[in-house]
Amino acid sequence: MVFSSLQFIFIFIPIFFGCYYLVPECFKNGVLLIGSLCFYFVGTFHNPEYLILFIFGIFTDFAMGLWIERYPAYKKIFLTLGVGFRLLCLVIFKYSGFVLSEINRHVPEFHFTAEIVLPIGISFYTFQGISYLLDVYRGTVKAEESLLRYAVYIAMFEQLIAGPIVTYPQVRKELCRRKIRITSIADGFGLFLFGLGLKVLLANPVGKLWTQICVIGFESISTPLAWMGIIAFSFQIYFDFFGYSLMAMGLGRMLGFKLPKNFDHPYTSRTMTEFWRRWHITLGAWFREYVYIPLGGNRDGRIATIRNLLIVWLLTGVWHGAGYNFVLWGTVLFLIITAEKLFIGRFMNRVPIAGHIYMAVLIPLTWAIFAIEDVGQLGIFFTRLFPFFGQGVWSVFRYDYLKYLSLYYPFFIAGILFSTKLPYRILERIKSRIVIRSMLAVILFASVYCMYRGFDDPFLYFRF
Repeated sequence: MVFSSLQFIFIFIPIFFGCYYLVPECFKNGVLLIGSLCFYFVGTFHNPEYLILFIFGIFTDFAMGLWIERYPAYKKIFLTLGVGFRLLCLVIFKYSGFVLSEINRHVPEFHFTAEIVLPIGISFYTFQGISYLLDVYRGTVKAEESLLRYAVYIAMFEQLIAGPIVTYPQVRKELCRRKIRITSIADGFGLFLFGLGLKVLLANPVGKLWTQICVIGFESISTPLAWMGIIAFSFQIYFDFFGYSLMAMGLGRMLGFKLPKNFDHPYTSRTMTEFWRRWHITLGAWFREYVYIPLGGNRDGRIATIRNLLIVWLLTGVWHGAGYNFVLWGTVLFLIITAEKLFIGRFMNRVPIAGHIYMAVLIPLTWAIFAIEDVGQLGIFFTRLFPFFGQGVWSVFRYDYLKYLSLYYPFFIAGILFSTKLPYRILERIKSRIVIRSMLAVILFASVYCMYRGFDDPFLYFRF
């Protein structure tokens, strides 16, 4: 079950929130936990053992947190056990399949055919559990003494599957006591609907172009169509994840929580460094707080800073997926960001036009590395993007791009527009509730129609 589904909107939301608002405040955490576990169970219906693993992880974090605080002489041991368990699960489920497939490919005598299914949300709730244990170990927060409250922190359905990554201090007060007002419910539901519209009405249709190009094959497309395709993917991954994050924030407000913002118009950035301060903000903050700064950050000189950046960006690449393309993607981002820090960053920030042109080229190129898992196919695709390395500008069908441009140009225009701050500033200035409610009603009706007709796709970040 996903947020952009008829089952979630017309079954889960009415039943869950009906119960949640009716019970006294002292029972709200219990209702939220039960509802979140039911939500997760639906997603793991064919692999119920993953729900057991999920619950066992909650118990492990909770116990290790208490023992770190109560037995300071052994706190390193308990931290190692807690973090080690979380990382071991992540490695087994996320990376062992790739390792075994590579062994199968290079060692013909080795035949391992078992399929390892990735538990949904494991990358996100793993990082939340690790951050909690590290915060308790460092003494920045007190260990949670209520198993119910800690379980709610990890299991909250609105951010369980694809973030934003929420640290325990960010929601500690709301876990104990939260105020739910009619205005916060209305604002939260409006934010949820706006995110739903970005996902269903923009990300899904523009993403169809990239899907079609992958089916056609990179060898058969022209250079203009190759650029159109990767730009379409760039819009798809942004509005897919941005839409999900807005939906999560909206549901959080309806529950009485203020979840952190995860995007800040990243496609208007002038450097890749700025881009990654604005894209998936909570992931960047997590790596900065729990990896980059503990390694020394930029305090120990230029060489150490570059080393720390390399570690962070390699881990960022690997976190997103098991594959050579993710390692390459993280390495390329490291090289770009290092070059900006040492050479070109100041110029791009001083000359905005140059910075925006620079990023207009780099953003789709880096997403191409991210999107194409087969490195061989990635090489072919780059020869289409830059024809002087390959077969020339045109494909077998010389004007193939005109056909797809006529179909997708409205979504490209919308993608460009909603990547800027302009439409959001206009919305903020609209004071009429009737106008806002009418717009949200149109978004809901159009989104429901698309979902009913089957014009919907799972969220891209579910696979990470």
